[in-house]
Amino acid sequence: MFAGVCLLLASVKIDYDHGADFSRYKTYSWLSAKGTDDLWTGRITQDVDAQLAAKGWSKVESGGNATISAFGRTHNEQTLETYYNGFGGGWRWRGFGDATTTVENTPVGTLVVDVFDGSSKKLIWRGMSTDTLSTKPDKNEKKLEKAVEDMFKKFPPSQG
Repeated sequence: MFAGVCLLLASVKIDYDHGADFSRYKTYSWLSAKGTDDLWTGRITQDVDAQLAAKGWSKVESGGNATISAFGRTHNEQTLETYYNGFGGGWRWRGFGDATTTVENTPVGTLVVDVFDGSSKKLIWRGMSTDTLSTKPDKNEKKLEKAVEDMFKKFPPSQG
């Protein structure tokens, strides 16, 4: 997912089924996890597993009360930067002079973690983290861990 890049100041959004009784979920199984390669897939599952364990959930190979799916990806967002020089004698007389416009590609990463009811297969919780990425691989793991931690900060949601 985050090959060679890291999340910075992640924007985290959470949504959930307000009718779901989260107190009945104690075990979970993985449905799928997908990063850009096996390393990132492993890091995603490791970080989600750690957060769920901290909440008292136990991982089982299959048949959990809940099923987890995670998907991470990166894409480039383009920004146009225009620089003007030679403004001259004002707006009407000589115009702007020369302008140079460049396209800046900014890598952005997104991680989506879904929690489904194990029996009904109904989506009951979704966490999403999106932010600008860096080219420093050593920061990737720390930033991913922090994004997942922020996602699960108020998990499971308060009932009532």
